Amino acid sequence: MKAILCAELTGPDGLLLVDLPDPTPGAGQVVVGVRACGVNFADTLIVQGKYQEKPPLPFIPGGEIAGDVLALGDGVTNLRVGQRVAALCELGGFAEQVAVEAARCVPLPDSIGYESAAGFLIAYGTSHIALTHRANLKAGETLLVHGAAGGVGLAAVEIGALLGATVIATASSPEKLALARQYGAAHTIDYTQEDFVERVKAITGGRGADVIYDPVGGDVFDRSLRCIAWEGRLLVIGFASGRIPQPPAGLLLVKNISVVGLYWGAYAKRDPQTLTDSLAQLFAWQAAGQLKPHISTTFPLAETGDALRALMERRSMGKVVVVTR
Repeated sequence: MKAILCAELTGPDGLLLVDLPDPTPGAGQVVVGVRACGVNFADTLIVQGKYQEKPPLPFIPGGEIAGDVLALGDGVTNLRVGQRVAALCELGGFAEQVAVEAARCVPLPDSIGYESAAGFLIAYGTSHIALTHRANLKAGETLLVHGAAGGVGLAAVEIGALLGATVIATASSPEKLALARQYGAAHTIDYTQEDFVERVKAITGGRGADVIYDPVGGDVFDRSLRCIAWEGRLLVIGFASGRIPQPPAGLLLVKNISVVGLYWGAYAKRDPQTLTDSLAQLFAWQAAGQLKPHISTTFPLAETGDALRALMERRSMGKVVVVTR
């Protein structure tokens, strides 16, 4: 099979397209013929050695796939050869085939395409558990989403609106803000032209946002504390800015603010039931047409490095997906 190999932690430039033996399934595993693999910000970090988990070299990056079951390992009874599935594989997704735990596969209805499914699991799963399980977002509350045209940000906008929140979206261009409005944002802010703190205060009558979804970190996190409501919840999703902020405890105290972390990948090992329930709800919404993942660009497998650069340079909107055929 063809695969993208990371042999040194030098970022996209160090990725190699190689030929490797086809995988065989172990007990409890299936081999999936990969049709599409979602590209995530974590992928850009792991190939630079900057992610919280550092697999030994060499490795195949890529954590969410969609494709067809090619082979079953011992003990697998819930799937069949030829079945269409989406799967969380942690590593190995940027390849033509991957062996993955059967328990991490979700059957795909015919109404959901491979590319859409591959761009769905991590972005929507992250945003759904963050907003519902961690921040307890309620209908009628105000949700501020930073990086609202990115993969997780756009999913947060769409899910927040579906849950009945009033969504305020920030992004860096009119095109990105227009996309956020299409996905349910009631108010949009171009942070390159406006002070988002003052705009949020004006929109909320000085109260601030009840929940703030922050995949950016750095200065955005610091300034978000100036426009959060009393008893507000600030979700720490990631640090696309490159700086991990240090929240001032005194301010958290006087405004009863909760800073809530979300490392979505940990649920597969620590709380799989919450993950399973979340994905079941998300796929039900998607099958009903209530969620529509936006795939901005697809790249062939050989151009996986370019796909990662599109994220790193913030040239994409919604999800970027690598396809194998």
